[in-house]
Amino acid sequence: MVAFKKEKPLHSLFAGATAGAIEAFLTYPTEFVKTRSQFSGKKEGPIKIIKDTLSTKGITGLYSGCTALIVGNSAKAGVRFVSYDFFKQKLADQNGHVSAPRSLVAGLGAGMTEAVFAVTPSETIKTKLIDDAKRPNPQYRGLIHGTISIVRQEGISGIYRGLFPVMMRQGANSAIRFTTYATLKQFVQGTVRPGQPLPSAVTFGIGGIAGLVTVYTTMPLDVIKTRMQSLEARQQYRNSFHCAYRIFTEEGVRRFWTGTTPRLVRLVLSGGIVFTVYENIIKALGGREV
Repeated sequence: MVAFKKEKPLHSLFAGATAGAIEAFLTYPTEFVKTRSQFSGKKEGPIKIIKDTLSTKGITGLYSGCTALIVGNSAKAGVRFVSYDFFKQKLADQNGHVSAPRSLVAGLGAGMTEAVFAVTPSETIKTKLIDDAKRPNPQYRGLIHGTISIVRQEGISGIYRGLFPVMMRQGANSAIRFTTYATLKQFVQGTVRPGQPLPSAVTFGIGGIAGLVTVYTTMPLDVIKTRMQSLEARQQYRNSFHCAYRIFTEEGVRRFWTGTTPRLVRLVLSGGIVFTVYENIIKALGGREV
């Protein structure tokens, strides 16, 4: 059973948004490499992608589409923590306890919410910017120009490509990450450090383990999401299921775990950074309500 104290919604939103922005900037090169490795075409390893990008675009090349992810990640993390707290409170029993299965449902709800309101538009734009950046003559000049161009060319649906796999991935991501984090945190506070606040290093470690578990269980959804948001998606795939079928039949089941290493690096760091920054900001703002 997981007991909790309530975060004030505005505190949770601010702490989550700040944590998301910091995490996105610090880990973006791993996201860039992961996304590039998942596009259809020849397979490229992480080291080759980094070398080729640095030789042709310089260090800034590893940050193509970064602004879109920072904005989206900030909104995503804010929405995620607020909605997770909301669902968690609704699912708590009369004593304020949330069981692991209910925590899983709360995380699933939070992930679905963030997918609709923040993740899908920012991820679609980021993916298209990265895909476009590898061309000899990129057509997008940045976040604003790219967004306007995509909407003009494809309509609002153009920035909502891959909504279904994003909802599935974010729902699974949040459900697994929050449940793993809450379970490990409860264990440490209950047995290792009873009645004591957790130091940042321990929070970082618990968040990192939550990210590790999340990566391996949700990787296929991430690959499908990337393919559905690429520039050629409308010509290659009818829908997410057709995309999954083509990857499986043409490239093999192992292709669903392409980009695992850079995503693993990012989500382990992400889990540590986000939860650590979030917890410290909540403390600085006055802690939690009883």
